[in-house]
Parts: sequence; structure tokens; C-alpha cells
Amino acid sequence: MNKKEILEMINANPAFHLATVEGDQPHCRGMFLYKADENGIIFHSGSMKAVHHQIESNPKVELCFNDFKNGVQVRVSGKLEILEDKVLKDEMYAHPSRQFLKPWRESGPLKDFYNTFKVYRLSGGKAVTWTMATNFAPKEEVLL
Repeated sequence: MNKKEILEMINANPAFHLATVEGDQPHCRGMFLYKADENGIIFHSGSMKAVHHQIESNPKVELCFNDFKNGVQVRVSGKLEILEDKVLKDEMYAHPSRQFLKPWRESGPLKDFYNTFKVYRLSGGKAVTWTMATNFAPKEEVLL
């Protein structure tokens, strides 16, 4: 798969697993993509969560996307950056797929939402793909 095909697959399969490390203990959890494009892979969480503290301590992560229908897996490794962009946070909040953010934002002063709503971007990552057909082939990295 090339970069364009990988980004299309990621956007078509927005549920993914995120692996972080705390000390010497790996942690993996399901996440929900906002978007993936030429600027990077963007998703979010909250500053009160353990995942945020793990990212602050060690921003090196791996994301795993699966297209089970077509039997394709894409793993992306790289370093996350935390984006403090109010315009992007407002865009994400207003998106139809993010209605679950409404109670969070409306439960307190807007400044609290902006401070606790954390947006992450992985840009310049390395992707590797897997299928049953390529199961034993050497992995080829694709720069995103």
C-alpha cells in the first residue's frame, strides 16, 4: 500500500488501538480517529486520563488500524504532539461524529474544556501493512 491508500484505509476504519508505555509497562486501548491526511493522524482524549499522562511522559506511540472486511492491518509508529488549537477543538466539537463531547463542554466554563480537551497529532510516522498474503514477507515502511 502507498501513502494515499494507507490514509484512505485509516479514514475508512476510524476505530484503532493506541499503544503507549508507562515506565516499563505497555498500555493499549481503543481510540476513535478524528481524521488522517497529509498533515498527520489526529485524535483526542482528556487531560484527566492516564493515556494523556503517558503521552506527556513519552510521546512515542504505535497506532493499529484494522480493515477486517479486507483483511488488512496498518500499524503506524511515531511521536505524538499535543495541539492547543482552539479552532480545531471547536471544529471537532461541532463534528456530527463527536456529539458525545457535548456534555463535557457544556458542564463547565469553556476555558476548562479547552484546557482539558487534548488533541494529538502523529505526523511523519512510519506505517507498515499486514495481510495474510504478506504475512511472512519483510515489512516495508511507508512514511506518512
